[in-house]
Amino acid sequence: MRLIVHNMLTCNVKGVVNKFPLKIVAEKVVKKEVDFNLDFLWHMLAKIEWKALVDGARSLGYSELPDHAEALESNESFLKKFHHALLELHLEEGSLVCKETGRKFPVKKGVPNMLLHEDEV
Repeated sequence: MRLIVHNMLTCNVKGVVNKFPLKIVAEKVVKKEVDFNLDFLWHMLAKIEWKALVDGARSLGYSELPDHAEALESNESFLKKFHHALLELHLEEGSLVCKETGRKFPVKKGVPNMLLHEDEV
């Protein structure tokens, strides 16, 4: 699971108010090279919840992203780090945890299982 996906997932358990972001508990992280696409990064920069991305990257062992991304869209070094965190780091095994309830959603072979139990709907 890439961090771009993590940045869109929420906890949909009934009654949960603080649904986003989910905490990442990483057991296995892999790096998969992806072609650099500057236009895509510029568009994504405006859509990404930055703090969630930074926290997610740190959970995967990557601490190269700055705490704030304002006025960095023309900085090539920053864009390469953003690209790496967003697209090349993959959570292969682990879990996503709802910070409000502690509910764990497993990630197996890079796929998060966000299915809810019957009593959570």
